Amino acid sequence: MAKVGTAGVRAPAWRGGFGRLWSAAVISRFGDALRATALPLLAVRLTDDPLVIASVTACAHLPWLLFGLLGGAVADRVDQRRAMWAVDTARGFLVAAFALAVGLGQASVPLLLALAFLLTALQTLFDNASTALLPSLVDAEALGGANARLMTGQQLAGGLLAGPFVPLLLGLGAAVPFAADAGTYLLAAALVASLRVRPPEREPRPAGSTLRAEIGEGLRHLWRDRVLRPICLATLLCNIGMGALIATLVLHVTRWLHAGDTEFAAAMTVYAVGSIGGGFLAQRIARRVGRARALLLGGTVQSASLLLMGVVQHLAALFVGMLLLGSMNMVWNVNQITLMQERSPAPLVGRIASAFRTASVSGAPAGALLGGAAARAAGLNAPALLAALLFAFAVAALIPAGRADVPVGVPQGGAATARAAS
Repeated sequence: MAKVGTAGVRAPAWRGGFGRLWSAAVISRFGDALRATALPLLAVRLTDDPLVIASVTACAHLPWLLFGLLGGAVADRVDQRRAMWAVDTARGFLVAAFALAVGLGQASVPLLLALAFLLTALQTLFDNASTALLPSLVDAEALGGANARLMTGQQLAGGLLAGPFVPLLLGLGAAVPFAADAGTYLLAAALVASLRVRPPEREPRPAGSTLRAEIGEGLRHLWRDRVLRPICLATLLCNIGMGALIATLVLHVTRWLHAGDTEFAAAMTVYAVGSIGGGFLAQRIARRVGRARALLLGGTVQSASLLLMGVVQHLAALFVGMLLLGSMNMVWNVNQITLMQERSPAPLVGRIASAFRTASVSGAPAGALLGGAAARAAGLNAPALLAALLFAFAVAALIPAGRADVPVGVPQGGAATARAAS
């Protein structure tokens, strides 16, 4: 399930299930990107109320706050492969029904809100199950490479390839992007269902064990881990900073830099390109300095990039900053999730992953509000400076994790995991 690459580092083998999981993830992300682009365009056709349009985005975040921890607990109870293909099948039929409503002229704002909420509610189970399943498909030494390939493929499909397709699909009809998204869900479900994986061995749950108690067990393990606890805090701070930046970036570009929509789109593309490059750098950096120190490096570079964007009033500074932000964000994500998988006992991976994701999601809307307030009070470059400060705090929070870091490839406390049967 893994092959030895350069410098003796084990890379994930495409056979044995990882190739199918990678394909399912990339295909699904491509469809998600189609829908995410088409949904706001449909919303503005149905209403011109900014609050109502913003509510569609809010409904896509709310389920993580309501069900994120629950989704992790459920993922640790069930067969993750079955949970994933069942969820993707359900999401495929939901989006197909929505596409039919759009095609028949029956789309409405309440229907948009319901779709956004339900899809994300199902995603809370899918994402946590996916994180918990990966260690069953690749050797522990290949986890970092597997995460890098997954995230890079998803960024390539969703960040670069999907965008140009949306105008073409919309030209065929308003329902077509949603129909395509439904197809990607169903194809991904079929790929995941074809995996042959032995579920991890779990000790029998104590009599009377509840989901609430199991969620508490995962949170206690996260709190007691000297590496994962500061990383979770740092991730929350970073996501508050990114929420502040992203929510106001269009104003930063068009008002503070006096640029146009083309430059704004170019900045987002540069960020996506940087993310893809970061996917190739993540493992190399971790091999040299360790995973926790890779996070320290990534956070430091991101803080400096945000400071550059907030101080230098020039498009070149924006593009350099977005390129570095994207690349170091991927370095951060790959090494964060790999550390979490390595240091979590197999029966707790879903619950610990859900705590990380819930912290991430809760930070984004809080940051958006802070960014808007900062832009109003201190100027349109203030959100970038605020984000730089929050990233600096995140780096400071990571110092204990950096001190406890160990070289890549050394076991870090996670329980033994089951392997693919094929």
